Amino acid sequence: MNGEARVGTFLLRPAGRIIMLICGGLLFSGCVLSEKYEAEKARSLNFQRLLAQEEKRTGELDNEVKRTKRELAEYETRNRELTAQVQAVREQLARSQEETEAIKEAALLERKAKTDMRRAAAPKAPPPESSPNISELLGTSSSSPPEPATPPADVQMDAKAGSNIHVVKPGETLYRISRRYGVKVDTLRKWNKLPDDIIEVGQKLVVSQEP
Repeated sequence: MNGEARVGTFLLRPAGRIIMLICGGLLFSGCVLSEKYEAEKARSLNFQRLLAQEEKRTGELDNEVKRTKRELAEYETRNRELTAQVQAVREQLARSQEETEAIKEAALLERKAKTDMRRAAAPKAPPPESSPNISELLGTSSSSPPEPATPPADVQMDAKAGSNIHVVKPGETLYRISRRYGVKVDTLRKWNKLPDDIIEVGQKLVVSQEP
């Protein structure tokens, strides 16, 4: 009987070893799986934390964009208001300039009328008596025809200048002539060497320096 017990014990030892090996493998595999699980869990938590941070940052950026849009709308509204105010000021300035020019033109007309009245009230000198010609005294006339008179130099210059010369007509002022030819009043005074803005009917004015 002792022999049979020994034989049974000998037969049981390899099976126990196999079971122990299997259990050890299972335990090792469980440890490895547990470590992988913990690692994946940590990665998942980190990913969730990063995702929450990105969502928070995205929300802050959305709020910043909304605030920027509101400020932009406010700036556009203020810009339109300022543009309207500037346009109103420009129109008011243009009206003021027109009124100033009208007042100035009225004053010039008044000064011109007073000057004409003074000239009309001044006594005129009698025309000098013409002395008789020698041919008339002798009762003879020259057989040769009179030579044609040469026009003055300024008339020749006016003819060459053409449209550069303007002859003042009744009712015209220096301001109206400047508006007609697109020249400043100061420029017209400088070109024609005028001491003031008073001009006379029939006076010739240089209105352009172009050849």
